[in-house]
Parts: sequence; structure tokens; C-alpha cells
Amino acid sequence: MQLEMHKKLLLVLLISGSVLVITMTFYFYQVFLSANTLRDNQESYFLKIPSNAVFSQVSTQLYDDKVINDALSFSFVAKLLGYQEAVKPGLYRVDPNMNNLDLVRMLRAGEQVPVRVTFNTIRTKEELAEKITANLEVSEEQFLALLRDSVYIRRFDFEEETILSLFLPNTYEFWWNTSAEGIFERMHQEYQKFWTEERKQQASALGLSQKEVSTLASIVQAESQKTDERARIAGVYLNRIRTKMPLQADPTLVYAVGNFSLKRILNVHKEINSPYNTYKNLGLPPGPINLPDINSLNAVLTAEQHKYLYFCAKEDFSGYHSFAVTYNEHLNNARRYQKALNAAKIF
Repeated sequence: MQLEMHKKLLLVLLISGSVLVITMTFYFYQVFLSANTLRDNQESYFLKIPSNAVFSQVSTQLYDDKVINDALSFSFVAKLLGYQEAVKPGLYRVDPNMNNLDLVRMLRAGEQVPVRVTFNTIRTKEELAEKITANLEVSEEQFLALLRDSVYIRRFDFEEETILSLFLPNTYEFWWNTSAEGIFERMHQEYQKFWTEERKQQASALGLSQKEVSTLASIVQAESQKTDERARIAGVYLNRIRTKMPLQADPTLVYAVGNFSLKRILNVHKEINSPYNTYKNLGLPPGPINLPDINSLNAVLTAEQHKYLYFCAKEDFSGYHSFAVTYNEHLNNARRYQKALNAAKIF
């Protein structure tokens, strides 16, 4: 009788234990491996974790934005895997139907997705700061402060007037939480990549420094959107420099005036007192008047060798220019263009 009782008790314990094991196994499966993100969504969610964020912020954001269905199970797995004390800032892509295990592992490993940053047609430091930080954690004000910090930019061998030369217009990939200093370091690397030994030798052969190439390229770029004539325009300016003739570049006056909507340069503009007035001052201005792109830089480095000293926009408003060797020839070209401006009521 007593033996029978022991057998029944043992059977009950075995059954209870089996039920407990099955229950715990199912629970852990649910907690670790069941889908817990974006169950009703087809699109991924991009999670931005700010620098110095703590786990509670991450969990709350995911739950409030309905990214995770069960915040408790997510927190449990995060605690077990040590993520609650190891939050890493950045931008993360959370896909639909991820389980807690995969989600926590991704966040704990800091497996960010990069942000594409594109900047071009930049004329001022303010415009650069706005565009380069638009999709990054760093603020426009933080980046602009470094652009204006003469002590900091000297680390890269630039001055306040030339610092824009460091930034080559293109599309780059950054981590979302890249600091302002990190952006500068990356751009310095890209700058050094561009300035190969061959390009340095080309600049030296022209009698220009790297910064002077950038400054001249910015003028050439402002003169023409037609990339196939930029090398010819560069040749004109180099001829003027060699003969100690003022550059007389209208885009530098626009920059000096600070009115980028200016359509027509008048004599009054040529009298402005500014180091960027290339009608009054010989040689290149102190720095670039925009961010010259790679095409413009290469146009200077491979400038056409010719005898042209003058050029003027064509009267057909095609964007191309008429080139001249003599001043009289240039005057004829200029009269035709001015007549076209008057006819179009551009004053």
C-alpha cells in the first residue's frame, strides 16, 4: 500500500515537472524567439538612440512608438544579455517581426545603419552647416562653431578664409551619431585622398598651392555650369595671373556684396572695398567663394593652354561663353551680351 502511494507521488512529481519544463520552455521560447516588433507593419522602423541615452529611454521609445508589443519581455532579455548597462547610441533599423533576442543582440552590438549625407552648391559656412548636419545627431550650431574656430581649423592647416576648401562636395556615408569633430576628421581623410601626388604636381606646375587651386576652382565653377568649358575658363584666369592682370571675376563681387541673387554687375559694385573685389585687388581672393566640386578642381589642374584673356556670356543665354584674345574683340562680345540683357529687361 505504502509502495503504491510512493509510486503515485513519484508519477505526480514527474508529470508536474514535465508540465513545468514544458511551460518554462514555451515561456522562454515566447520571450526570446517569438516576434515582438512591428507585427502589423510592413515597413521597418528607424530607431535613433541619442548619445548618453539610458535603457529606459530606449524601451519607452520603442513601446510608445508601437515598435515592440511586449516591453516586459524585451526588458527581460535585455537584462539577461547585459544590454541594459551597455546602450550604444546610433541609428538602427528595426524590421517587422524581429524577436527580442535578435533585436537586443543588434542593439548591443551597435549594428547601426549609415546615413547618406550629400552637400553641393554651397556658398557659405552657414549653408554647409545646415546641409551636412540635416540628418545627423550633431546640431547645425555645434558644427558651425567648429567651422568658425580658428584655433581648431589650424589643426588641419587651414584658415577661416580657406576652411571650406576642406569639404569636397559629394555623397558620403556617416554614422548618425558622428560628432562635429568626427565630420572634420572624415572630410580631412577625403581631402587627402583627393590630393594625390599627381594632383599636387599639377598644382605646383601651375604655380598654385592646393588652397589656391580650390579658390580658383570656386571662381571657375561660379562662372559656368557648363563643365565642358571650365578648363578653358581656368586657362583665362591663369593667363591673367601670369600677366599680373586683375582677375576681374564678377562672381567674386557677388560674394563680396553678399547678394547671391544679383543678376547683373554694375560699376558701383566694382568699387566695393573688399579683399574679394578682384577688380581692385590683384591675384586670387583670400579663399573660395563656394565649395568647388571635383570637376571644377580638375578643370583648374588640367586648364587649357591658350592665349585668351577675356570671356563673356553668350547673348543666346545658353550658359556658354565667347572667348577673346584682344580687348576690342571682347568689347564686341560684351556689347552683344549687354544688348541681350537690356532686351530681356535684366537690369
